[in-house]
Amino acid sequence: MPALSIERIEVRERDLEALVRVTDLALVRTSAIPGIAEKASALLPGLTRHSCENDASHDFLRELRDTETPHLLEHVSCELMALAGSPRSLRGRTEWDFAKDGKGVFRVRLEFDDDIVALGALRGAADIVEWLLGDGGQVPDVDAIVQRLESRRGG
Repeated sequence: MPALSIERIEVRERDLEALVRVTDLALVRTSAIPGIAEKASALLPGLTRHSCENDASHDFLRELRDTETPHLLEHVSCELMALAGSPRSLRGRTEWDFAKDGKGVFRVRLEFDDDIVALGALRGAADIVEWLLGDGGQVPDVDAIVQRLESRRGG
């Protein structure tokens, strides 16, 4: 059973919002997986350039050692979009309201320049995050994911 479930996606004019459920509440925070920041940056070195607008003002790799798992999904999605040619200036946001949506449910918002690329990046990111959480499968082929996204880019 996947650790994350994307239950709904709303595509708007310039962004999308995905309702993401963490199905295993033991994995709500990345701190449940020792070494996840190093594993993520080895697979996607561009994550080292990410920053977070949060109360702690951490760079993303420091933040990644203990953050919400859907926050990781957000950043991996943004990185995949950037690798496929989207501007690095596009931003994401991860929010939650457990009283409204239920425990373990998050809203991941992604700005985009191409909706099809953003949707594909979210799907690819979900596969990568599952691997990072330790699904034991084969290492995701980031180059293949990026090539697939590039081939779907409108133009």
